[in-house]
Amino acid sequence: MMLAVVESREGGMLTRRRVLAGFGAAAGAAAAGGFPRPALAQATKVTFTTSWIPEGPNLFATIARDKGFWKKHGLDVSVARGSGSGAAAQAVAAGTFDFGMAATPTAIIQASRNLPITCIGQINYDALMGVAVLAASPIKAPKDLEGRKLGASVTSGEYPFLPLFAEKAGFDLKKVDLVQIDGKVRERSLVEKQVDAVSSFATSTLPSLVPLGTELRFMLFRDAGLDFYGQSLITQPARIEKDPGLVAAFVAGAMEAIRFTMTDFDEAVNLFLKANSEVAISSTGKAYARIGLGLTNLTNLVPEVKDNGFGYADPAKVATMTDVVVRYGAGDKATRPDPAALFTNRFAGTVKLEAKDLAAAEAGAAPYRKYVI
Repeated sequence: MMLAVVESREGGMLTRRRVLAGFGAAAGAAAAGGFPRPALAQATKVTFTTSWIPEGPNLFATIARDKGFWKKHGLDVSVARGSGSGAAAQAVAAGTFDFGMAATPTAIIQASRNLPITCIGQINYDALMGVAVLAASPIKAPKDLEGRKLGASVTSGEYPFLPLFAEKAGFDLKKVDLVQIDGKVRERSLVEKQVDAVSSFATSTLPSLVPLGTELRFMLFRDAGLDFYGQSLITQPARIEKDPGLVAAFVAGAMEAIRFTMTDFDEAVNLFLKANSEVAISSTGKAYARIGLGLTNLTNLVPEVKDNGFGYADPAKVATMTDVVVRYGAGDKATRPDPAALFTNRFAGTVKLEAKDLAAAEAGAAPYRKYVI
């Protein structure tokens, strides 16, 4: 299915039982208050890195910090902007930051290369990876990419999965003229027709181009059967063992902020713009923020969140995703990480969407649904 845009304004197999057991153990401990939290009078300083520049998927971090959700849990969190999911995962594994966020497939790849990281909560549930084309392009389906120029950045998270996308979508990648481009000029290359299409994340490309009046269509990897989670909160396994209370507090504050972005959409955007002047001063900054957050929020209106609360990762899905990512994206020397060790639901589910919250979240996300149908 195409993702249509028509608005011009704005990283050994496991048994299922073993995987489920790994996820389920102590899953309710945080919800039951089983972790000691830092005293409110003694705010604990914590460092956190996003995976990219300020945009929709990391907007929650501004809210958690500036709206006081982390402070409420006794944390004083400094937020640093990232330069890619791989770099963020490496920095967290090295202890440069206490916590971070990374695209979930990238986190799997880094773990398969023996980086000590654990995913402690899902931020969003669809990576929205895909291939973008201009609305007037003769490319109507993935098969039409054959004989055309496809711009792609080797450092971008979706790049390793292009061969699998081609296999699943039924076209020959060898017949595509794959043009290596810097991620910083990817969108411009498409607009200026230097390439016929680009591979990217919709949450980055759409907010950048739609407000400029560029109409796009997007062919999503998920429609070819590549169902990847979006972004994950990450930390070192040693931190979880040493200070589970700190981890619980951090995750809770982050998830409360994510809920806020879904139920108080306008205020969340305004707080983000206030904290990121370089976005706010742009003539398209507000639309950039709204579209990015709208797309991100849509990915959270899923059974995982509705049935189990924010941050929950489905054990069966992550086991399948781990197999696919390691096989196609991690390289020959990679070792399949144990999904039950890489992903934990120990800290998930403390924040939920009540009925009134769900209604507000769906209403706030509705205007952006047209971008993903």
